[in-house]
Amino acid sequence: MSGRALVLNASYEPLSVVSSRRATVLMLAEKADLVSPSGLQLRSEHLAVEVPSVVRLRHFVKVPFARRAALNRRAVFARDGGRCQYCGDSADSIDHVVPRAKGGPHTWENVVAACRPCNVRKRDRLLQDTSMSLRSTPRAPAGHAWILVSVGAVPDDWHPYLVLEPALSA
Repeated sequence: MSGRALVLNASYEPLSVVSSRRATVLMLAEKADLVSPSGLQLRSEHLAVEVPSVVRLRHFVKVPFARRAALNRRAVFARDGGRCQYCGDSADSIDHVVPRAKGGPHTWENVVAACRPCNVRKRDRLLQDTSMSLRSTPRAPAGHAWILVSVGAVPDDWHPYLVLEPALSA
């Protein structure tokens, strides 16, 4: 059994993404209820259990912090829709708007997806020292974008529980 399941808090707020096996164990231990089945079944000699796609915990779990998407190449491509933020072509690298060599931080607000020709053309220069401009202002993804980053593609039955930006949910 391979696959992923979305775990919701008792309040239907997304908490994490776990393996389908872990979600099934949560249901069998009566710690979670099935919200949406995956369409598969796990069978033993005396038992057949729906493999979950979404489960909800029976008891509320307090979360001490707001989860954010990790800043990595996959996440930047998801935020920018896989398009170069300088010319709009297909992106294959990331670029620091203010180059690291010039003191630019490695933050969401300073990293964009870029195609190789634009990345090479910009080099380690500031935007004002080039004829290039950004198509949109880079910013940290909002909502539950960390889920998209962890799974790559969000199954349709997860959408009612997630708040994703339009570029991320496409």
